[in-house]
This record gives sequence, structure tokens and C-alpha cells, in this order.
Amino acid sequence: MNKQENIVAIVPARGGSKRLPGKNTKLIAGKPMISWVLEAALRSRYIQRVIVSTDDELIAAVAKKVGAEVPFMRPHKLSTDTAKAIDVIQHAVTFLEQEAKSVYNTIVVLQPTSPLVTTEDIDGTIETFLASRTQSATSITPITERPEWMYTLQENSIVPYIGKSDERVRQELPTLYRLNGAVYVSTRDCIMNEGVLVHPKDSAGYVMPRECSIDIDEQFDFEIAEMLLKRRLDK
Repeated sequence: MNKQENIVAIVPARGGSKRLPGKNTKLIAGKPMISWVLEAALRSRYIQRVIVSTDDELIAAVAKKVGAEVPFMRPHKLSTDTAKAIDVIQHAVTFLEQEAKSVYNTIVVLQPTSPLVTTEDIDGTIETFLASRTQSATSITPITERPEWMYTLQENSIVPYIGKSDERVRQELPTLYRLNGAVYVSTRDCIMNEGVLVHPKDSAGYVMPRECSIDIDEQFDFEIAEMLLKRRLDK
């Protein structure tokens, strides 16, 4: 299938990171972290353009070398710790539509800190979105840490988080999922008018395996992800 018209992927990747400095260009399994996501997106059957929104010249250079586009540098006000992700995406969409003088009907947002995401995951989320005819679709993964067994700590005493500890065995509990943050697919209206990536009442889910769902936030995540990437390369 040819790449679909008016489907654009946006990868938000700012330069600052407190827990893992320079993580978006940090080498992992031999490549800058962001390269893994960009290469997967560029192989997509559906995505027409892969755009990186960044304030960082090194990230921009890495993105261009891989083959992604960096048609603008992100403004400082959208590159702070407190900047909202939806504002960053809206800024990118507005710029691209003014540049192209046309509307992008479908926007794919990819997280640069999910280097284990595959082209199959990206296309699978897009296909789920197209088939479901929902306002959005996002990648999810099964949880292993159950809320039924979680506690808060109050003055050195543990208290069940949901009010009462659930003593059912794992096999008796319903399967629960969490957003893994890797892939978001949304209509233009969902992003530009509703102001959300995931529509609260009209969204579909694409299940990704746990081993592809690591979001790198700190060194521990980085080491696990690198081990899994190297194992993938060995195969």
C-alpha cells in the first residue's frame, strides 16, 4: 500500500533532560536514541512525512541525517519543563499546514524515548485507528503491577490504595492495560479543537508487547532498553 495522503508523523524531542541528560541523542545499541524511532517511522506504509520538533541543534542534525525533516526550530516557550505536549504538537501542525497550504487530516505522534517501537507497531496503531473510525488510537501494553495489590504508606502503616486489598489470584483478575506513550494517532480535530492526543470517549487501543514498551526516563530504563535492542540485533 502506498503512503497515505495527509498523514504526518511528529516527533517532539527537546534538548533538555534532568534525569538523563542528552537522552534523545545518547547512543543506545550503537545509534542515537531518536534514530531508532525515526527509522521505524520512515519505513511506515502510511506516513507521508516524518517531522521532528526540537529546540536542539544536535537533535536536528541527527534527525536530518536519518532522513527526517526539521522544517523549524521549536520556540523557547515550548521547550521548557512546564511546556504542554499538546501545545508543542499544535504548534507543529499549524506550521506545517501554513507551509504546505493544506490540511493534515491524521496526525501521528511518536515518542523519541521509545526506541523499541517497531514499524509494525506504528502501522498497527494507524490501522487500528483507520478501522475503528474513532477520534484517536494509541499504543497500550498489559500491566504487571496490579492496582488491587498496591498500598500507600501513611505514618509507617501500609494502607490499600483502592480501599480494600484484592486477594484474588492473578488469573482471576481482569486484564488491564496502560498507555505506553510510544504511538498516538489522532484526527486533526482531536488535536487542534479538542486539545488532546487521546480522546476521552472515542479512542481505540493497539496492544504492544511489554518488551517493546519501555519508555526511557532514567538510567535504569536505558540499560534495560539497550539490552533488549542488542538482543534484537543479535537475532
